[in-house]
Amino acid sequence: MPSPPLREALSVRFRALRHRNFRLFWTGQLVSLTGTWMQSVAQGWLLHRLTDSPLMLGLLGFAQFMPVTALSLWAGVIADRVDPRRLLLTTQALALLQAATLATVTTLGVVEPWMVLALAFAFGALNAFDLPARQSAVVELVGRDKEDLSNAIALNSAAFNVARIVGPAIAGVLVALLGEQGCFWANAATYVAVLAGLWRVRIAPREHVAGGSTLAALREGWRYAFGTVPIRNLLVLVAIAAGLGFQYMTLLPEYARTILRVDAGRYGLMVSAFGLGALTAALLMTRRLDRWDLRRNLLVGLVAAGVGQAVFAWSRSLPLTLAMGFVSGFGLILYVASTNTMLQLTTEDRFRGRIMSLYTFMFVGTAPFGAILAGAVAQRFGAPLATSLCALILLGSALWVARRLRFLREQEAARALATPGPAATEKLG
Repeated sequence: MPSPPLREALSVRFRALRHRNFRLFWTGQLVSLTGTWMQSVAQGWLLHRLTDSPLMLGLLGFAQFMPVTALSLWAGVIADRVDPRRLLLTTQALALLQAATLATVTTLGVVEPWMVLALAFAFGALNAFDLPARQSAVVELVGRDKEDLSNAIALNSAAFNVARIVGPAIAGVLVALLGEQGCFWANAATYVAVLAGLWRVRIAPREHVAGGSTLAALREGWRYAFGTVPIRNLLVLVAIAAGLGFQYMTLLPEYARTILRVDAGRYGLMVSAFGLGALTAALLMTRRLDRWDLRRNLLVGLVAAGVGQAVFAWSRSLPLTLAMGFVSGFGLILYVASTNTMLQLTTEDRFRGRIMSLYTFMFVGTAPFGAILAGAVAQRFGAPLATSLCALILLGSALWVARRLRFLREQEAARALATPGPAATEKLG
């Protein structure tokens, strides 16, 4: 049993878990996301086994993310108008059905590439509603306690990345022993955990509910987002850096099966290496961080991810590939979790669902174009060149952040000389 000082340190480090609602949600998500990663690994492996085509892997990413592009803005209005718990219960129940369908066609031996793509599209459509609802609900799950909000976001990232380590490792074993269908059935079963947790969550009614027509609510949210400089800059940056730059998962089966020529177990290790780096960053984010800490994290995360992917692209050694996967995964979550936290701390409650849907749109919604671009470049010129292009996008984004941070430092120093007192308005722009 942990000693009192250790218990006290853990209670501070993981303080968001003191909230019953968040604890129920977080535990269920940890189990469910493990299954989701198992399915993701097996799905890419299955499609590459059926087609031997990197372009088809790009199409898989396109099919899974394109619905987010089309639906996420509308989903944000829905997330601001309905009980997020009920919305999440619906999306998770339908995701269970999607996983069971994929498992069934694979088990029966009738699976075709178009079925994998169609079911990936269905999962993407569910995610378009699930992601903004999940992210906007976090503030309510911690009782609107702003002190614990950043910790809750970091713990969500930690759960996601624990799952990204454990899920692929299990998937590699299950694919070798039972085939891809073993992962799909296991994923369907894990949704029971998140549904059970959500059923027990109780969230108070919202004080502010978006009214009027859907189009008017969308316009209002859009004006708020792009009229607020910090939010606008964070959203545009995440569209470029994350949507186009973070495409390593799209081509990972190509690296495993064609370039490094490893089995499903080692492919699972490759995915887990990214997850271990990401988990390390998520745990780092559980510390108390001020805005300048978060801003620096944007820069460090983009540099780490860019350098990691650049070396990963040309590695022909599995240990070096795993090491660079760790570095790139660390940078990805350090950047993304810091962006999410800054958006949540800046956004007014009545716009939260719409802003988080814009975040989803910019992050996940641009991914179809990044995935199809990466797949097409890999088909024509090889996966290493495609991954190198992604790394250049990340490093270019890091250069922009570095210039903005220097500008902000100079601006705040000038204002401090002109007017003694607190630093000026904090904005990444």
